[in-house]
Amino acid sequence: MNRVNLLDFDLPGLVAFFESIGEKPFRARQVLQWLHQRGADDFEQMTDLAKSLRIRLPEVAEIRPPVLGHEQCSSDGTRKWLLEVGPNNRVETVFIPEDDRGTLCVSSQVGCALDCAFCSTGKQGFNRNLSAAEIIGQLWWANKALQRDPLHASGNKGERIISNVVLMGMGEPLLNFDNTVAAVSLMLDDHAYGLSRRRVTISTSGIVPAMDRLREKLPVALAVSLHAPNDALRDQLVPVNRKYPLKELMAACKRYVVDGPRDFITFEYVMLDGVNDQLEHVEQLLHLTRDISCKFNLIPFNPFPNSGFKRSPAERVRKFAYQLMDAGKVATTRKTRGDDIDAACGQLAGQVEDKSKRTQKFILERTVMAA
Repeated sequence: MNRVNLLDFDLPGLVAFFESIGEKPFRARQVLQWLHQRGADDFEQMTDLAKSLRIRLPEVAEIRPPVLGHEQCSSDGTRKWLLEVGPNNRVETVFIPEDDRGTLCVSSQVGCALDCAFCSTGKQGFNRNLSAAEIIGQLWWANKALQRDPLHASGNKGERIISNVVLMGMGEPLLNFDNTVAAVSLMLDDHAYGLSRRRVTISTSGIVPAMDRLREKLPVALAVSLHAPNDALRDQLVPVNRKYPLKELMAACKRYVVDGPRDFITFEYVMLDGVNDQLEHVEQLLHLTRDISCKFNLIPFNPFPNSGFKRSPAERVRKFAYQLMDAGKVATTRKTRGDDIDAACGQLAGQVEDKSKRTQKFILERTVMAA
């Protein structure tokens, strides 16, 4: 009999599993707490389960998180883990400590099919979706690793080390919709991690039908990778724009704000020297977003070999932000973190064998949308 990985289940799924083996539904809540609040990796640790159940569970189930392949620590405190998720499949997870929060950046796919022009991950191609266990397993793993770290373990007792989770790592989360939602459900569940919807952010390049599904099913904070103020330029930088152009994307953003946990959408905008960082682009952005409650997160480009782009000068980024703010928009500039370990935005690439065919890169999307 094949054993199921209990990290794959949210609470309803775990209830169904225990019912299928003749156990009471309350066992699901007990096990969920052991798995995600206490980081149990062995059934014998679950001391409030009946001995007979602890003996039986290894026959039908397992706890199988991703396996650590490599760890790097940046001079600024950022930590990056390369996690093994099967033969030739590895993803990267990044923890970013701040004075007022600890943010974990989580991957949703091995590689990425969207091939954004400025993204290192996109240049390696797409291999496969991560399972729910492989997505939530990154948070499970990071929690355990940080709790063992004397630097973090010595903090205030009961204080969260990881207070925020962003699905901004490798892959497009909304092209792995069902597994992403299952994992995010665990992040929000009080029996698991108990994060608020405002502290879990999904970043998307603009998969419009999936944005609407997320709004209806599990609205959390939303960040949209915009990067261009007009269709002609965005077609080049973010090729999915050819399928879901800006008019459709802006309409979806307006719909999302109605049900989302925040009263604004965050637009991510990577600053590319001489490409999208001119005054005319500010004016186009203001016109594009005139009817949308939003904030802009300007991201200094992180160069990688053969990218063909350069980072906008700091002064131009500053002026770009001021021009947005002068027009009444909120604009922040993201600090570059983890540059020395290639952990900054757009740099996650891991070591992934590209088995995809780029001409088929939207087949997965159509499959997910039809589900």
